[in-house]
Amino acid sequence: MLLSQGRLRQSILLLLLVSVVACAVFLYTTSLDEKLPILARLKSESLPPPKPTPLYKPKAEPRPDVVDNFPRAASAKSPSDLPRIPPWNQPPMPHVQDKTPLFIGFTRNWRLIQQVVVSYITAGWPPEDIYVVDNSGVMQSNQKGLLSLQNPFYLDYGRFTKLLGINVLTTPTLLTFAQLQNFMTFTAVEKGWEHYFWAHMDSPVVSDEEYEEGGGPYQSLYMRAVTVMRQTMEPEYGPLAARWFSYDKLALVRTQAYVDVGGWDTLIPFYMGDCDMHERLWMKNFTIEDAKAGLVYDVASAVDDLEIFYRRNSTKAKRQDAAQQAGDSAALGVKPDGRVSPEYYELLRILDEMQRSKNEDQRGRNTWQSAQQGGYGEPFYRDSAGFEQGISMTMNFGRDVFEAKWGRGPCNIREAGLGEDDAWRVVPGWEKEEVQQKARDDRERESKQRQKKEEEEKKRKGN
Repeated sequence: MLLSQGRLRQSILLLLLVSVVACAVFLYTTSLDEKLPILARLKSESLPPPKPTPLYKPKAEPRPDVVDNFPRAASAKSPSDLPRIPPWNQPPMPHVQDKTPLFIGFTRNWRLIQQVVVSYITAGWPPEDIYVVDNSGVMQSNQKGLLSLQNPFYLDYGRFTKLLGINVLTTPTLLTFAQLQNFMTFTAVEKGWEHYFWAHMDSPVVSDEEYEEGGGPYQSLYMRAVTVMRQTMEPEYGPLAARWFSYDKLALVRTQAYVDVGGWDTLIPFYMGDCDMHERLWMKNFTIEDAKAGLVYDVASAVDDLEIFYRRNSTKAKRQDAAQQAGDSAALGVKPDGRVSPEYYELLRILDEMQRSKNEDQRGRNTWQSAQQGGYGEPFYRDSAGFEQGISMTMNFGRDVFEAKWGRGPCNIREAGLGEDDAWRVVPGWEKEEVQQKARDDRERESKQRQKKEEEEKKRKGN
């Protein structure tokens, strides 16, 4: 009896073992969904897949910290601590009778805006006539000193207004280029300025120290610009809208002309906006003429020490030859008042090199606009790369608007036969032969339909 029970237990264990092995083989070689409907149902009724998490772009390579490019101003306590403006470029005292406001728009890059401001001051422009338009879109953050130098939208409000003596106007929000232009015109209207100048923040200037018109006395860039402005007031100039100094890197604007054409089209935010504005001025029989007042550059970088604009700390000046060391300045072509010095030529050489570098940069001409990446955690912080991408997308949108407005992309819309009343009325691509042929076919079809309808109407009346 005991033996039988032992064999029975062995048989049961053997059977269980075989069953386990068979189940294992079955589970390994057969789909659970197909053979085990209960597990399949449990699987289908399980929790949903986890929510996708954000995937981030690679982090940009860190860039070197921005260093202020006017050390002497950074340590100055009052305007008297700044270098002296070259005596031959001192603003006239007293001020000329004419009003000569100069607008310079700013959105980002402190080194460049400081450079262009210093360049105009040292070229003779009265500081009290210079108006930097803080279009950084950070409201009063710069005025209150809430941003750091590494922030692309940083501007030293105190240095500009208290040390350099210029004015700063703050826009209520970030404006596009077209809106900024209208803001300048609006300000001129509000202040009763019949004319105003405006300049690009990446276009430093230098008075041409070798220029003496007709053998007359030397004039700074500022005084030559004043002379040009006075010429535009003469009756023979007629309906003049603007004078361009090196295209519009520096421009003189007759305020009422811009008002008469309705200002800049803000639906074209950036590129092609200038084309639209200038073409509409010409359509209204206004004129735009070139002029010269000095040397105007187009750069994407800034010198490391702005004292060079005051004709100081020049590398070339430190290597003056023996003749100059002996005081023989006439042999070097230096004017009695100190103009046309080695420091002057060194400044021109540096600016020429900076301009050449900008024009030859394979990355594009406006790399300075995205040169800074800092400011995280500060008021109105924006991701630098994202901001640049958004601006680029807006630029492309403006090109599309211009093409839709005039039915073509190129700028010379007057030469194509368009007038001011044609805006938004012409068919897109109207110059293409296939578009012209389609228009002819449509007119022919409409004529036949109209003729057929008239014949049917005559038959109906005859019956």
